[in-house]
Amino acid sequence: MNGELRVLVVDDHPVVRRGLRAMLSGEHWVGEVLETGTVAAAVRTAVTEAVDLVAMDVALPDGDGIDATARILRARPDTKVLILTMADDEDIATRALRAGARGYVLKLTDPETVVDALRAVAAGSIVLGPSVGSALLTAASRELAALPAPFDQLTERERQIVTLLAKGDSNARIARQLGVSEKTIRNQLTPLFTKLGVTDRVQAALRARDAGFGT
Repeated sequence: MNGELRVLVVDDHPVVRRGLRAMLSGEHWVGEVLETGTVAAAVRTAVTEAVDLVAMDVALPDGDGIDATARILRARPDTKVLILTMADDEDIATRALRAGARGYVLKLTDPETVVDALRAVAAGSIVLGPSVGSALLTAASRELAALPAPFDQLTERERQIVTLLAKGDSNARIARQLGVSEKTIRNQLTPLFTKLGVTDRVQAALRARDAGFGT
């Protein structure tokens, strides 16, 4: 984790937002803390302000924080998201991880532990909070273990690309579906091939299909 990060706190309760913002503002690894209380504002702010890390509530006035997470990661796949919620719920945790969230922490957790979790997620770790119930923890751990190596090391955007490769899509079609240029896709294929230990898109597609992508 290099330099100071731009963090976005998403919660519909101003007191929660301001409390977490106050704590984060004193952290040496945090450069700026932004806050908002809706899905629409969260997606807009995360994308336009080039946010590095998001603390995301689930229940928001205009929708679902997990949907917001997926939308943010489609536009900015390198952004890290920690779900911070009251919901000790197996289905919600599973949905969050599938959407690309890198952590799931309950709001009842000690505030300093929440900050530690955010720092760990920003550094690339996966965090399941200490207050998470055993059923949720089991489900989340199962979800995280679902992808075989080396696919578990791919970013959200790389998983999107490899899924489309497995379906036989061309670079141009992948670019259109992901809303980026064909050059961007070509550039992203090189590190993807390296992670998968392959040399071309055919090998990548075959390996992805064997792992269950594109089915």
